[in-house]
Amino acid sequence: MSLTLDQLNNADQAGFTALLNGVYEHSPWIAEQAWAQRPFKTLAHLKYALAQVVRQAPQTAQLGLIRAHPELAGKAAVAGQLTAESTNEQSKAGLTHCTAEEFDLLQQLNQDYNARFGWPFIMAVRGPRGQGLSRSAIIAIFQRRLDNHPDFELAECLRNIHRIAEIRLNDKFAIRNLEGELVWDWCEALAQHTEGIGDTAGHLTVTYLTPAHQACAKNLQTWMHDCGFDEVSQDAVGNVVGRYQGTDPNEPWLLTGSHFDTVRNGGKYDGRLGIFVPMACVRQLHRRGQRLPFGIEVVGFAEEEGQRYKATFLGSSALTGDFNPAWLDLIDADGITVRQAMVDAGLPGKLDAILALKRDPCRYKAFVEVHIEQGPVLDEIDMPLGVVTSINGSARYSGEVIGMASHAGTTPMDRRKDAAAAVAKLLLYVERRAGLDLQSPHGPSVGTVGVLNVPQGSINVVPGRCLFTVDLRAPNNEQRDALAADMEGALKSICERRGVHYKLERTMTATAAPSDPAWQARWALAVQATGLPAYTLPSGAGHDAMKLHQVMPQAMLFVRGGNAGISHNPLETITSDDAQLCVDAFMHLLENL
Repeated sequence: MSLTLDQLNNADQAGFTALLNGVYEHSPWIAEQAWAQRPFKTLAHLKYALAQVVRQAPQTAQLGLIRAHPELAGKAAVAGQLTAESTNEQSKAGLTHCTAEEFDLLQQLNQDYNARFGWPFIMAVRGPRGQGLSRSAIIAIFQRRLDNHPDFELAECLRNIHRIAEIRLNDKFAIRNLEGELVWDWCEALAQHTEGIGDTAGHLTVTYLTPAHQACAKNLQTWMHDCGFDEVSQDAVGNVVGRYQGTDPNEPWLLTGSHFDTVRNGGKYDGRLGIFVPMACVRQLHRRGQRLPFGIEVVGFAEEEGQRYKATFLGSSALTGDFNPAWLDLIDADGITVRQAMVDAGLPGKLDAILALKRDPCRYKAFVEVHIEQGPVLDEIDMPLGVVTSINGSARYSGEVIGMASHAGTTPMDRRKDAAAAVAKLLLYVERRAGLDLQSPHGPSVGTVGVLNVPQGSINVVPGRCLFTVDLRAPNNEQRDALAADMEGALKSICERRGVHYKLERTMTATAAPSDPAWQARWALAVQATGLPAYTLPSGAGHDAMKLHQVMPQAMLFVRGGNAGISHNPLETITSDDAQLCVDAFMHLLENL
């Protein structure tokens, strides 16, 4: 018989602890301390409370929790001394059926890991979907994590322990996250389409209007039809649009969605999650035979990343009426124009057809977007969902410092005009100056010198030229502009002091996009309805919501990314449990407008 929240909420401390026996390996103290936080509104509330007990525990207790776990395919497993829960998990991952070579490798990895960190390697071997990782995937992750810093690895072990506990709680409560699993499966299925070939065959790369991109668009249209959308189409810029009618034809629609193109060798959830979550909500409504007073329009934006052509937000710019006609004549690495790529993909390739896509803001309530965080904040604090306060404004620069190339052996250190050293000084300044905004009430700034290139550099030549880029971001325009002014002033001062010259061009300025307060509050209520606190944070990355912000209210919901929130990377990951919470929050938003 499955466990219920009523049983837990009505139990005394001893009974509560007994009911949660085995959720955290040999560590009843976690349940004992969480008991005081009853009543739990939802299972997510319980999971979060348990995780917070561990977060607030002294490190000695955290290390004790880690050391209570067995090694993977270790001596305890061989001797049959694992708990029933650990036995089930290692069995589902196939660790009880290792080949001799795999078993020997795992024993060596266990030994190396313990020698480096002093505790056993912890991994949620049932994985992000709960059905179990392959042995090869487990071994690859094991090998990768051996290179982590001990402080980071300690936190990563605890995060994996919470994932193990989450899956065990799902089993105790007999919970299946059906919509979350569907969203996760859609992301996996869409990732089968990629441009990667040869050396990049394992990479996920989908750029604008390539065959892989067109295959993704076809999949999205098929799945939208299956979900019950009333209208499904691909528009003149390549966006995939699904519309689910409301009961009141005079009621403004809700616009939502995200992009389905990727960076080169990217992740499976960036952008795509924001298409699939509202699709799952429409599917729920359709299966119930339910209509809301307003219609829901879900857009899979065809282009956001700027990978194939030197332009970004082609998909969302068409909806805001901001599509630049000059973009049609941009060429890719093979000399193919945007216009020709459109025609080759079966689109009109005509400006008037693209301009006709402009939406009338009066016909929409707002634009809301769901997105993987693409950063470590939520993962670090064990928070599945976050409400976005603002999308950072940014300023990008391309620059060059010109010094004097000279012999590395004969030029005294006090007489050099080293262009690269000047840029290195600027890099350190940007790092230090952006760090001053860490405690800003509006959110932190970030600054990056992403390119530092010495043309025709040589090991025995003092650099005479250095090309560089600067990327500055801040949660509002004033903070961004102050950071930019200080960076420009620092470059001028550095170059004057070192007797070198510089050129600096601002190549892009993006306006910050603060979330609409009313819609941000709606997201907060939706998160709270899942049983979680409404944690707020800014977005350091750009999103389609930045474009829609120009014409209508916008607000975003972030979903925690695993592996310390890494994104634009194959290691990008979410769990089906977090996807389910996102669907639940989105449904609450829809049903309470």
